[in-house]
Amino acid sequence: MKLKELSMKIPVFRRLSHWLLRIPLIIVFMQQGLSKMPVTPETADAFGLPYIVWWFVAYGELGAGVGLLVGGLIMFTRWIWIGDLITRFSGFVIGCIVTGVIWMSQPESLAFVLLYDHFHVFLWVGGLFFALKGTRT
Repeated sequence: MKLKELSMKIPVFRRLSHWLLRIPLIIVFMQQGLSKMPVTPETADAFGLPYIVWWFVAYGELGAGVGLLVGGLIMFTRWIWIGDLITRFSGFVIGCIVTGVIWMSQPESLAFVLLYDHFHVFLWVGGLFFALKGTRT
């Protein structure tokens, strides 16, 4: 059997494979958002951020996690376009928050981030994936 034939016999899981990325992002962002509750000015000061920024980060993380979950579940209804928009917006929010986190860490260079900040790079790419792809198959 040729490799091409073998490759063609492997089933494609396009419809549900995004859950392999979606579930870990949901868990991480909901966990991070919940860990910032209650949102207080003292906590914002500890991170050197204005209270309003800290508030948007905390609720943005929580909202992005919930949005990824809801957007993914809506794909099983007839309103898939609403789930697609929610998923895209959640991915955009994830990208914005992680960009801010990377920026606040004041890395030496982009190469430093790519080589040594794997966690945030994967979160950023995951957010970008959902911002660009949504839930459409």
